[in-house]
Amino acid sequence: MAAKETAAHLVTEFAGRTRAFVQVQQGCDHRCTFCIIPYGRGPSRSVPVGVVAEQVRALVASGYREVVLTGVDITSWGDDLPGTPQLGQLCRRLLALVPELERLRLSSVDPVEIDEDIWRLLENEPRFMPYLHLSLQAGSDMILKRMKRRHLVADAASVIERARSIRPEIGIGADLIAGFPTEDEILFEETLSFLEQAALPYLHVFPYSARPGTPAAKMPAVPVVERKARAARVRAVGEQSAQTYFRSLLGRELRVLMETPESGHSEEFAPVRLAQGQSEMGRIEVLRPVAVDEKGLVAEIV
Repeated sequence: MAAKETAAHLVTEFAGRTRAFVQVQQGCDHRCTFCIIPYGRGPSRSVPVGVVAEQVRALVASGYREVVLTGVDITSWGDDLPGTPQLGQLCRRLLALVPELERLRLSSVDPVEIDEDIWRLLENEPRFMPYLHLSLQAGSDMILKRMKRRHLVADAASVIERARSIRPEIGIGADLIAGFPTEDEILFEETLSFLEQAALPYLHVFPYSARPGTPAAKMPAVPVVERKARAARVRAVGEQSAQTYFRSLLGRELRVLMETPESGHSEEFAPVRLAQGQSEMGRIEVLRPVAVDEKGLVAEIV
């Protein structure tokens, strides 16, 4: 495959043919100091709209109700295509070209690369899921700079505020690295403080793992034991935020894609399971949450 070529393909599938992942972008043009991907997968390459639409149409025809668009750096989609379209335009075109697609969701996005079409879709398009997962990595400006990320804490805070202003019930998640080189307790506390204020319910937390050949691998390291301890502390904040968020959904009517006869995920990606009885796997069920436990929401069929 040439450097400028790629192809949309089914990355994975799960939950009994209910949700599918389609890769629309590969490679990366950026050089975050902790990441080996640009060296192994090359520059960013985008899959044209028509190819993506063909793949999505086939998935829907085979029974999938929801499609998640993925990529190594998905918000760079379109930079290498004629006219340099943006990710939001891809989403808008997909929803128009595949009207039978019921739910479209995005995987992890860069906070400073969310384009205006994405904001408009979040506000006005019921088939575009009210969910954002941010490639945050840290809540300390100093650490973000040492990571060579493209955003600062204020940028992430602005995105979160805007998302909640247009969709108050939106589910927001983030990727975090705990124990990045040079991160002392003060800098780590900055991340904890930001996360406590942001109250993000879905956190994917990883202890820093050095990648040979990357700039970060040459920086002063945090002991492995401390990395793991910090990751656990971040997860604890996330779990508390998740419980608060789930409680805010109690009593609402949620459209839940059933991934088993007893459980599924809402449009906001809240995990929901039936208090009693069963539904049909692959069905989009209207459920009303009546309780919260450590696994998510417990609901009744409306």
